[in-house]
Amino acid sequence: MPEPATRSDGADIAVVIVNYNSGRDVATAVRSAYEAAGDARVQVVVADNHSEDGSAERVAEEFPQALVLRGERNLGFATAANHGMRQTSAPWVFLLNPDARVSAGTLGGLLKVAAARPGVGAVGVLTRNEDGSIYPSARKTPSYTEALMHAFGSPFAPNNRWTKAYRMAGWDRRTERSVDWVSGSSMLLCRAALDDVGLFDEHFFLYVEDLDLCTRLRDAGWDVRFSPELEVTHVGGTVTRGRRRTTLEHSRSMYRYFVKHRSPGLLAILRPFAWLALMARAELFSRMHGER
Repeated sequence: MPEPATRSDGADIAVVIVNYNSGRDVATAVRSAYEAAGDARVQVVVADNHSEDGSAERVAEEFPQALVLRGERNLGFATAANHGMRQTSAPWVFLLNPDARVSAGTLGGLLKVAAARPGVGAVGVLTRNEDGSIYPSARKTPSYTEALMHAFGSPFAPNNRWTKAYRMAGWDRRTERSVDWVSGSSMLLCRAALDDVGLFDEHFFLYVEDLDLCTRLRDAGWDVRFSPELEVTHVGGTVTRGRRRTTLEHSRSMYRYFVKHRSPGLLAILRPFAWLALMARAELFSRMHGER
């Protein structure tokens, strides 16, 4: 395994992992980042949101070369990720969920792909579920109709045509292409692009901060791409699954995005209706899944 970078600024890429009570998963994520370095100098930063399960302490003990930032309270994903990104000046940042691991390819290989694409601001990678199936981590920005029909149709009919269009279901993810947005669960970011448009909007506590950032990148002329050069296996929702608050936070974040990007001028009249619809969806979803 290549010698990992220390806390100095000599890294080619900083892997930033936001942790919150992720148990042993986060140590697996850190290990996979070091093992997948390839020919890149890798720095790992774990931004911990006041975990109480010993996961942050375990990472600090097992990986003394990693930088573990312990928060005094849970500040949400966007704020913690920004805190982690500010601790490094590496020219590239790779965000990795604590319940994910690099399973194929190398970070060095991904950097070569990104460096060969002038103007690229973000690169999403091939993401697989635990069973090996492909998770649609790169998606389009939905139209108003697609957003509405996906929001209320997917809980009952996951394969409805609006959800399939939003998730780009007709694409097998074996080819590289420009996309509207990529998931923050495994996202490569260019430091120059972040310097241009800013980091995550910290008003998003959880969810949708990745869509917002990709929207700002594209609006500023940066390219958002998907590449199968690197593969990540993502367990998904080990901390958030089954919690009513996270469902509500998702709806709140979707509303914030709608207000920020999709309801300018006279369309602002739609905001109260959007809020009521999203809250109704959250309540419906929580009841269907027995969330508490």
